[in-house]
Amino acid sequence: MTTLQTAIGAQAGSERQLPATTPAVSAKTWLAVSGATLGAFMAVLNIQIVNASLANIQGGIGAGIDDGGWISTSYLIAEIVVIPLSGWLAQVFSVRIYLLTNAFLFLAFSAACALAQNLPQMIVLRAVQGFTGGVLIPMAFTLIITLLPKAKQPIGLAMFAISATFAPAIGPTIGGYLTENFGWEYVFYVNIVPGAIMITMLYASLEAAPMQLRLLREGDWAGIATMAIGLAALQTVLEEGNKDDWFGSPFIVRLAIVAVVALTLFLVIELAAKKPLLNLRILFRRNFGFGVLANFLLGVSLYGSVYVLPVYLSRIQGYNSEQIGMVLAWTGLPQLVLIPLVPRLMQRLDPRLVIGVGFVLFGGSNFLNIYMTNDYAADQLFWPNVIRALGQALVFAPLSAVATSGIEAENAGSASALFNMMRNLGGAIGIAALQTLLTKREQYHSNVLTQSVSMFEQATRTRLDQLTQYFMSHGVIDRIDAVHHAYVAIGKVVQKQAFILAFSDTFFLLGVSQIVALLAALMLTKPGRIEAGGGH
Repeated sequence: MTTLQTAIGAQAGSERQLPATTPAVSAKTWLAVSGATLGAFMAVLNIQIVNASLANIQGGIGAGIDDGGWISTSYLIAEIVVIPLSGWLAQVFSVRIYLLTNAFLFLAFSAACALAQNLPQMIVLRAVQGFTGGVLIPMAFTLIITLLPKAKQPIGLAMFAISATFAPAIGPTIGGYLTENFGWEYVFYVNIVPGAIMITMLYASLEAAPMQLRLLREGDWAGIATMAIGLAALQTVLEEGNKDDWFGSPFIVRLAIVAVVALTLFLVIELAAKKPLLNLRILFRRNFGFGVLANFLLGVSLYGSVYVLPVYLSRIQGYNSEQIGMVLAWTGLPQLVLIPLVPRLMQRLDPRLVIGVGFVLFGGSNFLNIYMTNDYAADQLFWPNVIRALGQALVFAPLSAVATSGIEAENAGSASALFNMMRNLGGAIGIAALQTLLTKREQYHSNVLTQSVSMFEQATRTRLDQLTQYFMSHGVIDRIDAVHHAYVAIGKVVQKQAFILAFSDTFFLLGVSQIVALLAALMLTKPGRIEAGGGH
């Protein structure tokens, strides 16, 4: 029995002694799971809630457009580094102390971010907020698959799905509303009340256990160092690569080399170590390996679509933060209706069928957006967003249940870290790919459209004449200036159309990613049947 298992064993002991056919879960255990999943929800929410208000935050602290991206990047780097560490650190400090300490620090640094006066302060505070908040995600997942009996895990995983899929979708809605009505500071202050509730729930429900500080001497420090360096370098490459022209930048080249070398060493160390930080061998188990792959691709589309839609609505339709949030609300709200029903579906249907339908709906929602036009706005996005919400709600809980079926308690920390880290990494890679695709496809479509807008075409000459007359009748006296304004206006129309076509291409890529995820899901084997009231 591992130290993590010992730390929570006292709490789960009563359930283990009950007959397997009638597992009972104490109110204290549900309180612990609920508090942990609330923390995971807040941690994920704080990625997207800030992105929706980034322009306002940049203005408030005097950050430039290019440098302001580090407000999000610093949080993401710290979060993705700490997720794999959490299982081991929970053994060292005990689940109770580790979770409560990080929950309190997350709350404190959330409030501190609202008081930042400049960019360096904000970057440091966001990094610490991400490092403490990142703990809450895998620990919630670990408690679900360790404390709850198999028959009750679908309920816990459905609760966790609200943090994994609903939080990214609803983040821009909350962030946009708070920013437009109260100010950007409130995207950080909003954590205080639910954070206090979370801490109270965890304090009342988690059993005390002794710390195991001796494990610090036995730690896989080589694995920790190479993982932290590799993931931090990789995340920075993904966040900054498109802006710096990828490998045209010496900085990006150097960081990419660091990431490849460090992560390669990490893999070698983990596979050779007697007590590795992460047990990577569980990736060779069929269900977990294909489940992680499907989850990675889910992250590509989940975070990618939350990135693409606000950029489209802002750049093409001129929406403000609150309007964008209202559009994206329909990618989240239907999930609140469907997610509680998913455990019932898993009892009555093969979970793999539920997963497959979910990926079909999610992929289909992206394909519905591949023929965008100048008038493609909130009304046209409504049904694709609703279908996407239904797909996301159907995928996560059954995918998590099938992937982690058969995972032993001693491997729960590794499974949780790998499953959650790969989803976040999928999101980072997806966003980087979409940024590059958007830039390249806009250039391609602009070149194609420009060739069509030729002075040899009568339609072009007619439109130039019409615009020239328009500008001369609206205050432009000199005809040469009016002609120049006409050329500029046509150029803007061409560029806008090129961007619309490029956005259509990004949704096609997102749809394809879900087809591949569906193929990975088809490789899953059926776990033991999940009974309605007990047994597995």
